[in-house]
Amino acid sequence: GFDTAGFVVAQAPEHVIENEKALAKAGDDPKKRRKVVRKKAPEGFVSWGQNTFEKLIASEPEPLTSRFRVTHAMLLSVIARPGNAFEAMRRLLEDNHEPRRNQLRHIRRAIAIYRSLLDGGIVEQLETPDAEGRIVRLTVDLQQDFALNQPLSTFALAAFELLDPESPSYALDMVSVVESTLDDPRQILAAQQNKARGEAVAAMKADGVEYEERMERLQEVSYPKPLEELLFHAYGLYRKSHPWVGDHPLSPKSVIRDMYERAMTFTEFTSFYDLARTEGIVLRYLASAFKALDHNVPDDLKSEDFEDLIAWLGEMVRQVDSSLLDEWEQLANPGEESPEEAQERADQVKPVTANARAFRVLVRNAMFRRVELAALDKVAELGELDGESGWDEERWGEAMDAYWEEYEDLGTGPDARGPKLLSIEEQPQHGLWRVRQTFADPNGDHDWGISAEVDLAASDEEGRAVIRVTEVGAL
Repeated sequence: GFDTAGFVVAQAPEHVIENEKALAKAGDDPKKRRKVVRKKAPEGFVSWGQNTFEKLIASEPEPLTSRFRVTHAMLLSVIARPGNAFEAMRRLLEDNHEPRRNQLRHIRRAIAIYRSLLDGGIVEQLETPDAEGRIVRLTVDLQQDFALNQPLSTFALAAFELLDPESPSYALDMVSVVESTLDDPRQILAAQQNKARGEAVAAMKADGVEYEERMERLQEVSYPKPLEELLFHAYGLYRKSHPWVGDHPLSPKSVIRDMYERAMTFTEFTSFYDLARTEGIVLRYLASAFKALDHNVPDDLKSEDFEDLIAWLGEMVRQVDSSLLDEWEQLANPGEESPEEAQERADQVKPVTANARAFRVLVRNAMFRRVELAALDKVAELGELDGESGWDEERWGEAMDAYWEEYEDLGTGPDARGPKLLSIEEQPQHGLWRVRQTFADPNGDHDWGISAEVDLAASDEEGRAVIRVTEVGAL
């Protein structure tokens, strides 16, 4: 709505205010006023002034624009509540001030969403109304915050059935399905592609591939797209019975999965892909992905590993900037706290160790990051990670040389990063955890590994798992 009468006070731009203060301080003395050094507007600043204010007063008010749209979440909410969902939706879509053309568009959208829910087995029509007057109901018990907010959310729900829950990569495959339905973060994908092409060029040069052939091969190098073939095949079949999804193309990508598989922190990820200038875009994507993973996947499909992954992602986003998640929590639970209380809570970042589940994943990722670097024999990077704890490049090099004398390979697959090869001994009374990351050697001896201590106080202070390596070798 809007006020038909009222008062508005517009404050001048900050640099104008500073200049006026300086002139007022100079008084009426012309010499002093000439000596005043006036501040300039910041570069790119769109200024305003008295003329702008008067123009706004005299001009015609801009018409209010409707932002109404029909979503999966809206339809699910209406169906879930008692009463006739069709009558409720009809009132919602027709008893409003939208132009008739827009009303018809919303009605068609609602019908398309309903059909997709019906075909997906999420809802069913009843021959007779139930005790609460419903003639259509949900067929599955969805968690309270379940929401199909993305246009392809129902496709993702159907695609989950194609995955093998017993597969070691099940949790990450679930992530890949959800990521394929999210909007593309173009800057991140471009950075991943540039990185992949740079590595491909280096490899081809080492193999002696000619320039023309290198350029030709590079056209086929892109950013990672897990499950691409499976997802596009499933999307093609789904589109035949749900033609309206054609307006929302599928886009397989790997941002969350890439970060998790590389066992990287937010800072390491942005540094690795040279995304320091677009950290905000990275954070926004991670937060959106967290919301989609947490709300769009039914609880009965979430494995233990998947729950760990969600906890890790949520804690990482919260440690970088908690405002995004706090904002969503406030929207999901309005009225539970005053704006002042919400702001006070937003200003207080929870200690990273407070979320034990997420912190264990952070520790596991930090340890496995060292395994991955060791497998690539990147002892210089390992030295940068652990130099402060006495494990510089030279010491890491000596330890890994001893390993390579005994084994020809160091595994980094799903089994290598599994919980069976990581032991954690929690000793909060001493302010630390003792951890042992066992190497997945080709012989299955599992005697080599990395021993370390996790400093809990330092971790809380820095918002990440602070690891201090104590030993690398065989038990």
